[in-house]
Amino acid sequence: MNILVTGGCGFIGSNFVRYWLEQHPEDRVVVYDKLTYAGRRENLQDLWDSPRLSLVVGDIGDQDLVRRTCQEQGTQLIVNFAAETHVDQSILGPLVFTDTNVRGTHVLLEVARELGIRLHHISTDEVYGHIRDGHQSVETDELSPRSPYAASKAAADQLVQAYAITYGLPVTITRGANNVGPYQYPEKAVPLFSTNAILNEPIPVYGDGLQMRDYAHVYDHCTGIETVLLKGEIGQVYNVGTGREMTNLEMVDIVLETLGKDHSLVRHVTDRPGHDRRYSMNVDKLRALGWEPKYDPRQAVAEAARWYAANQAWWEPIRSGEFREYYERQYAERLAGSGQP
Repeated sequence: MNILVTGGCGFIGSNFVRYWLEQHPEDRVVVYDKLTYAGRRENLQDLWDSPRLSLVVGDIGDQDLVRRTCQEQGTQLIVNFAAETHVDQSILGPLVFTDTNVRGTHVLLEVARELGIRLHHISTDEVYGHIRDGHQSVETDELSPRSPYAASKAAADQLVQAYAITYGLPVTITRGANNVGPYQYPEKAVPLFSTNAILNEPIPVYGDGLQMRDYAHVYDHCTGIETVLLKGEIGQVYNVGTGREMTNLEMVDIVLETLGKDHSLVRHVTDRPGHDRRYSMNVDKLRALGWEPKYDPRQAVAEAARWYAANQAWWEPIRSGEFREYYERQYAERLAGSGQP
């Protein structure tokens, strides 16, 4: 099978490409990526010599290039990871999230409709919004996004579902929990806290740190997507997570314990606007297809922290580059006002 993986140089996308090439030796993968700050060729550096892997640099909003790529490559399946994904970035500059996450997904749907290609869309648990205590989100729940990022992903989900209903396009959707693991850009909590701890820099925890999250290992997300692609029902949505959550403070404790660092690095800083207190997903629908996660949340966070400790050569160039400007803009004032040295 010929697969087009959009956003395949990003965090989850690159992990999926690695997994798919290893598990499906007869398939060929074309990575289609804009190579923005979080999409890096280096994430697949050891695989580019493979005749089964190639790269097209482009924007999913470029309909002509997407169409031409699919035609030339004989694409049979599009797996759409391409997205702007960071909530804090969506608060600082929201319009690019609409451009990529909504219009870009719409372009992929149009090309898939025109050429008769199956499309699998990667979404997020954040489309459900804040989840009340005692409830876990199921796939039929109303979408209630509360950040520009989550709203853009919810809109994309609805476009995907509309194309299934209106045009009969063969689509599936997975909504992932908070993924952690190798190659995650250090703007996200676990790699940020891990690399800060390794550098003995303060760890900026939003608010009281009692926000609840399901931290799932990216490997389990990849196997979940594979399960849906091979066994899932066309037109359906599947949650992918562990079904268990922990507070962000518990996550920080795991990072510090794993890396042998002291809790004195923690700084409680001003929370971000509209910060959802709890995400929690029911994953029984995916489990019914025979899937089970390999890692529980604690194992997932610890494995991720160990990866950053063992792969400083990957993240040190990022931390010393344009990331530093973002970090200062996002955290310098918050850390200065934390009331701690």
